[in-house]
Amino acid sequence: MTDSSGRPLVLVTGGTRGIGKAVCDALAPDHMLIVGGRDRAAVEKACAAYDSARPFVVDLADEDSTTDAVAALGLDRLDGVVHSAGLGGGARTEESSRALWREILEVNVIAVSDLTRLLLPALVAAQGTVVTINSGSGLRASGAGGHYPASKFALTALSDVLREELRPDGVRVCSVHPGRVDTDMQRELVASEGRPYDPKEFLRPESVATAVRTALTAGPDATYETISIRPGPAATHRRRD
Repeated sequence: MTDSSGRPLVLVTGGTRGIGKAVCDALAPDHMLIVGGRDRAAVEKACAAYDSARPFVVDLADEDSTTDAVAALGLDRLDGVVHSAGLGGGARTEESSRALWREILEVNVIAVSDLTRLLLPALVAAQGTVVTINSGSGLRASGAGGHYPASKFALTALSDVLREELRPDGVRVCSVHPGRVDTDMQRELVASEGRPYDPKEFLRPESVATAVRTALTAGPDATYETISIRPGPAATHRRRD
């Protein structure tokens, strides 16, 4: 779906903050946007900052609401979807519960699969691109608590399967795996570790957005299947200090 200037249309979940907002900022000059989020005021404020954006207000953990919200968009074609919404956190096994597992897996994996399914006809019509914002934890698990890395490993598997399923339809699937990024989620994590926060230790959201834009705008001859991004030497050296 394009407007009179030929701009492609991309839906970005979690588009009001962190990596999702950086992706919207990177795409806004030459794309039409659908900005996703749970808070209507935040979504509408984000949309107002761009020349061509519309809201997608939904709790992705709510199956019926997600179905209704996608239907309300009335999309015939969609050039891309960026799954940036997600939950962090977790707990050690002795402090875990089935409820916590369900909460994290629901948002980080199940909602991604379900939203992709609902958008599939429009993505196939446009031969669009699906981008999943994963994590370094989706390649190598570390730290205490298995909920988050388990969800990201599952998202890696889901992305790999989607890529092969959708390849014959001309839909590309890219899995982006950033290291630690300077976001609100990161600040909460560092606080839980009991150490001071220095944003220079981490990737900027804009650096991740550059990778996402690259995957979305690649020529038809290419697919960026997996992109792994890590903090540069200066950030790594600073953290060792």
